[in-house]
Amino acid sequence: MAGRVFFFLQHATYEPAFQAATMGITAVAMGDEVYFVFAFEALRALVEGRFGEPRGERELAESARALELGVPLPARMLAEARELGARLVACDTTVRICGYASEELKGPLDEVMGLASLWRLTDGARTLAL
Repeated sequence: MAGRVFFFLQHATYEPAFQAATMGITAVAMGDEVYFVFAFEALRALVEGRFGEPRGERELAESARALELGVPLPARMLAEARELGARLVACDTTVRICGYASEELKGPLDEVMGLASLWRLTDGARTLAL
């Protein structure tokens, strides 16, 4: 039963990025319409190319173990999910609060949209906040 799934991301160190990326790529591979909504630190990490980078000794160890197991990095899984059709979006107000202009985010994001548009898209969708 395919549906619409939203992952609201505020944090982007290894653990939350891994959770979002693994669930997102699984959902899109299973036919769901997937949206990753980036805000604050997650948005900055995505734009700066550091989405999913480990912070602290515990996340460094987890990341190393994952690589030993052959598990891709969160940034790679996010890119693969996007290649399968997942959309990376952000709210226009959050974008401006973070100091960005919508035009400069056309590569890292698929769309910058108004909160009302995001809200309407979540109607009937599954939502997860990470």
